[in-house]
Amino acid sequence: MSKLRKSGRSGRLLKRVRKRPVKSITVLPSLVTILNGIFGFAAIVFASMPAVADDQTAPYMAMAATLIFWGMLADMLDGQLARMSQSTSSFGGQLDSLCDIITFGVAPAFIMLTVVTHKLDDVDLASEKLINRFVWLAALTYVSCAMIRLARFNVENEEASADHKTFVGLPSPSAAGVIASLVLLQEKVPGSKWVPYLLPFVAIAVAFLMVSRIRYPHVMNYYFKGKKPFSYLLKILMGIGLVILLDPVPALALLFCGFAFWSLATTLYQRALTHRLFRGAASERSQDPTARQPGLAEQSPP
Repeated sequence: MSKLRKSGRSGRLLKRVRKRPVKSITVLPSLVTILNGIFGFAAIVFASMPAVADDQTAPYMAMAATLIFWGMLADMLDGQLARMSQSTSSFGGQLDSLCDIITFGVAPAFIMLTVVTHKLDDVDLASEKLINRFVWLAALTYVSCAMIRLARFNVENEEASADHKTFVGLPSPSAAGVIASLVLLQEKVPGSKWVPYLLPFVAIAVAFLMVSRIRYPHVMNYYFKGKKPFSYLLKILMGIGLVILLDPVPALALLFCGFAFWSLATTLYQRALTHRLFRGAASERSQDPTARQPGLAEQSPP
C-alpha cells in the first residue's frame, strides 16, 4: 500500500514538473543562435585540418580562432533580437546554452589542444607523457568549467535584461575570446611563438574564473545602455584608441586578457584592503583598555 502511495505521489510530481510541448518559436533569433553553434563547429573543423609544413601549425588555425569571434557576434545578436521583438523564451535560452558550449566551450579547448600539440611536435616534446597529460588536463578543465558555468547561469539567470548589469563569474564568450585572441596573436604577429607554451596555463586560469563568484560587468548593459558618468566615455575612447594605436590582433588580445584578469585583480585588492582594515580595527580595540572592559569607561570617580 505504501508503495502505491509513493508511486502516486511521484506521478503527481512528474505531472506538475512536466511542461507543455513547444508549439511555436521565434524564427529569426533561433536562426542566429543556431548560426552561433555552426560557427563553433566550423572552428573545430578548421582547427583539425593538417599543417602544410613541419615548422608551422595548421594554416587554418587563424580562421578557426576568427570563427570564435563570429560566434560571439551571433551570440550577442540573438539576445538583442529576442528582446527587441519581446520574444524571449525558455526554449531560446536552452538553445543558446547548447550552442554556447560548442562555440565557447569545446571549440576553444580543441583549438588550444591542437596548437600546443603541434608546438610540442615541433620541439620534439610530444613523447613526454607528463606534458601531454597536463595539456589534456587543461583542455578538459576548460570544457568542464564552461559546462558548469552555463548550467549555473541557466539556474540563476533572471529573464529581465535590466538584471544583467553584471555576471557572476567570467562569461564563457570572454573566456573563449582570451584563448582565440592569443591563438591569433601567435599566428599573425611575428615573435609570438611563445604563446603555445602559455596557453594551457591560461586555459586553466580562465576556466576557474568562469566558475568563480567574481563579478564581471555586462559590457553592453553596463557601459552603453542608459545615462552613464563621463568616465565611462573616457574608458570607451581609451579602448578605441588602443585598437587604433596597436595592431588589431595585439589590441584584441590585450582587451580580452585585461577584461578577464582585471576584475580578478580588483577583487583580490579589495579583499586584501578590507582584511587590512579589519585587522587595524581589531588591533586598536585590543590596545584600548576601555574596549576590553566596557563597564570601566562608564564608572565615574567617587
